Amino acid sequence: MTAYLVLGSIALLLALLIHGRISPAILFASWAGGYHLLGLASQDALLSSFSNPALATLILLLLVSLALERSPLLDQLSDALLKGRTSVATIKLSSFACLVSAFMNNTAVVGALLGTVARQRRHPASKLLIPLSYASILGGVTTLVGTSTNLVVNSFVVDAGLPPLHMFQFTWVGLPVAVACIAVMALSSRLLPANASSDSEARSTYFLEARVAEGSAMIGRSIEENRLRNLEGLFLLEIEREGRLISPVGPAERLHAGDVLVFTGEVVRVQTLQRFPGLEVFGAGADALLKSNLVEVVLSNESDLANKTLRDVDFRTMFDAGVVGIRRGEKRLTGQLGRIPLRVGDSLLLAAGPDFFQHRNLDRNFHILNGSGLRPKLSPGQSTAALSGFALVIALAAAGWLPLFAGLLLLLAALLATGLLTLGEMRRRFPFELLVVIGSALAIAGVVERSGAAGLMAGWMRAVFDGYGVYAALVGVYLITLVLTEVVTNNAAAALAFPIALGTARAFGVDPTPFIMVVAYGASAGFLVPFGYQTHLMVYSAGRYRMRDFLRAGLPVSLTYSVAVLALVPVVFPLGG
Repeated sequence: MTAYLVLGSIALLLALLIHGRISPAILFASWAGGYHLLGLASQDALLSSFSNPALATLILLLLVSLALERSPLLDQLSDALLKGRTSVATIKLSSFACLVSAFMNNTAVVGALLGTVARQRRHPASKLLIPLSYASILGGVTTLVGTSTNLVVNSFVVDAGLPPLHMFQFTWVGLPVAVACIAVMALSSRLLPANASSDSEARSTYFLEARVAEGSAMIGRSIEENRLRNLEGLFLLEIEREGRLISPVGPAERLHAGDVLVFTGEVVRVQTLQRFPGLEVFGAGADALLKSNLVEVVLSNESDLANKTLRDVDFRTMFDAGVVGIRRGEKRLTGQLGRIPLRVGDSLLLAAGPDFFQHRNLDRNFHILNGSGLRPKLSPGQSTAALSGFALVIALAAAGWLPLFAGLLLLLAALLATGLLTLGEMRRRFPFELLVVIGSALAIAGVVERSGAAGLMAGWMRAVFDGYGVYAALVGVYLITLVLTEVVTNNAAAALAFPIALGTARAFGVDPTPFIMVVAYGASAGFLVPFGYQTHLMVYSAGRYRMRDFLRAGLPVSLTYSVAVLALVPVVFPLGG
């Protein structure tokens, strides 16, 4: 009976993850805590899940990558990568992103190249950004450290008492799969849209100018007293006063004769301003005035702003910037911007104040598409030292001379000692949610195993595939993982699919390694839906994509990826009885 109740609770967890209204960290932590309160997970079992060696290694890797992502290497090579025809540029950019993503956090790789690709004028950015996101995934599946998903799977392997996965155990399947998929992306580049740039033409539609005439009753009164703060469909963004720009505008700011007020929002609501005596509306020419301080950003997956409105967080005070417009994919959102719940991947056009780039929380919340960089890049010497140190750690771990955890710990200490990484930066960017999700998932997986729920699912898998052989069961596990990763996050998919894979292998009495590997590859196979993978969300609005663009471009890649994985895994990791 307990096994059925646990399975029912897992089904409810999956439904809530698909619904997407509640954070995965909250859901996984609640389930793990609930199992502990019900006596299904002891205190020792719960705490040991958060001290898993593979999980600790993942956290160290992400902290070290904070320094590595500041290397100027990606910026220096980007110009050469984008030369040539679109198909050639796709191959070069994808191959480079794939190579770097094999050893660096794929979110950092896409974030570093996103602005460069979005700004260049050789090719429509929409032809390159989806391939960039896909390539970061393909590179991730070639090594143990290429993606957090592989390290998550390794944490489950270690927790199950099995031998840990090796650094290049993924490469024999992952590399040919990546090559095949990059070739398909180059051939199918015509399926991607050639969306126009979103710079000057799109920005001008966001602005409306009005001048305070001589003798106006509004002169000498504050913004609040003039009732300019809560206009229907319009928002006072900036004031131009005698060649000086006041941004953002506080409620106590008093108007002067000749002030030019810059509004944003639904420009068609111009009639809203006609009720103010002495306010002269004269057109939408504010783009030239604001061009120097416009910054376009994409909301990051780590952002504290996700699912909140601009009013909820007091955006102006937090960042010294006003939001000119919000775009979600190819759609520009209209209405009162302050009341729109933000989502990861939204593109925000900001009119930044002088202190915008001084705010220390920018790198956690945004990927910047234009404007100045958030943090200074490493110097050539610093970059060489950091990258060489990381390469040495990987080489020593691959050779078995130094455990990866110990090597990353030493490298982190060196980065801190040399000032290439600071404690403040580590605090701001610490992957707390990932730690909560994976630690809780390990506790949940233990309950699924001990309660008999995993054995129950394995029995069902055996019953379904018994007449078709163990290879059919392997395909079934892969397809389950593939579907899960398209509807929930990749790490959540790995957490939910791993007990099924391990139980199925044991039910058939075969080596669990191939089943474990198809879970790892399947959990990274999210190519069809932009909302299932963080790098897809990063490029979604920057490329002005629609959902169908991911379906059209992703289907050939997904099919190629799946066929190659299912053909190669049994060869590289034989199914033995």
